[in-house]
Amino acid sequence: MRNEDKRQYRESERERKLEERARSKRRRARNRSYTCVSVFFMAIFMGLIAYLIYFNAIKSDDFINSPYNTRQDTFSDRVVRGSILSSDGEVLAQTNVSEDGTEERSYPYGNTFAHVVGYDTNGKSGLESEANFQLLSSHEFFLNQIRNEFMGTKNTGDSVVSTLSADLQTTAYNSLGDRRGAVVALEPSTGKILAMVSKPDFDPNTISENWDSLVNDETNSSLLNRATMGQYPPGSTFKVVTALDYFRTHGSFNGFSFDCQGSITKEGHTIQCYNGNVHGTEDFYTAFANSCNCAFAEIGTELGGASLLKTSEDLLFNKKLPLNSYRKSSFSLDGSSGIPLIMQTAIGQGNTLVSPMHMSLITSAIANNGVLMKPYLIDKIVNANGDTIQTTEPTTYKRLMTSNEAAILGKLMKGVVESGTASALNGRGYTVAGKTGSAEYDENGSSHSWFIGYSNVDDPDLVVAVIVEGGGTGSEAAVPIAADLFDAYHFDQQ
Repeated sequence: MRNEDKRQYRESERERKLEERARSKRRRARNRSYTCVSVFFMAIFMGLIAYLIYFNAIKSDDFINSPYNTRQDTFSDRVVRGSILSSDGEVLAQTNVSEDGTEERSYPYGNTFAHVVGYDTNGKSGLESEANFQLLSSHEFFLNQIRNEFMGTKNTGDSVVSTLSADLQTTAYNSLGDRRGAVVALEPSTGKILAMVSKPDFDPNTISENWDSLVNDETNSSLLNRATMGQYPPGSTFKVVTALDYFRTHGSFNGFSFDCQGSITKEGHTIQCYNGNVHGTEDFYTAFANSCNCAFAEIGTELGGASLLKTSEDLLFNKKLPLNSYRKSSFSLDGSSGIPLIMQTAIGQGNTLVSPMHMSLITSAIANNGVLMKPYLIDKIVNANGDTIQTTEPTTYKRLMTSNEAAILGKLMKGVVESGTASALNGRGYTVAGKTGSAEYDENGSSHSWFIGYSNVDDPDLVVAVIVEGGGTGSEAAVPIAADLFDAYHFDQQ
């Protein structure tokens, strides 16, 4: 081959290889694009599969059980709504079926469990709403279900065994009497709600007949569950929050001293102790036991709004509560708040609003070494034969404070019972730690009566929160109701 031909051949080969490399690069570029698109759609597909697994395994019950899911009501075409029972076996709600197949929901205890059990007519509330799906589900023996399907008869729905104690609920209901207010009792180590009473109330057996008058009665607001939806100034029960903030700031109550002269004035604003009582020289424990407004107004101004806000929000003010239905408690202080408002807020007045349930949760955390257990009303689900289908296990919601902080607050609250404003609870055959409160709500000085506390101080077993609207001081109205519950728990149930 001539040299010229060899040169042309080499150039041709070089051009061919360059062209081949260029085509290869273009193919790789296209392949990368195809690969990216494929990976993208594969990721979407895998994400969809993961979400479907997550939805079916974790979230499906939430959607099915949602009171906004109207499809649940279609289950009643083939299932007779199950019963709601107390923890001690009493029937709280049941469906009576007549010979012609007519169904009627009845509530044997009438008004006593009105708000917490709720109603199943004109909408749903309480446990009737929370457990709607379970009550309309049936886990009867499958052969019975096949037979019922063949015969065109309904299956029997599962029953809900609640955490509610019929004895404690009845005690709380009777003790509150014809006064407005609310009572909450729960087990701090588990979160079981043992009693929940709100008044004024209604008869769930006649909810349909009285519906129009109930929804239009703005004077009584009988349908409102004051235990979870009520908003009240906390009064002196808030001093547990102020005390916790002081302890977190100073690390100790040692060295605190205050000379109470019955009133304190700052920037033209005066705070008085109840009835103008002069407590004299107090350390922190005696100031707390005496519920000394002057001392705590002084403490509040020292701590400042920003510090009190931080501690309050640690205790779930302005925050979500671990409940299905509630009204969020509010706390408005911050670093720019003036001295008069800080003084008022530190003693539980000002703009602070809280529900009895929220105060019971704070008390429960104190009683449970600083840990708040998630409160719950459904203990288990059983089928028509009494076989357990599902059980609720106690779960930790959040640590609200350290165990040391809880112990210190418990010591303060124990002093209130031993030598302070809740001394009527002392020497009753069990120990109690608590805090009273008188929450003023009008310009005339009228006040709601508060009590929060727990019994069996060394191994807490029962938390009680009580508010009596317009009841005066905590020791006047709320403490006797709490005493009735503690007595019923420790003596009547043995």
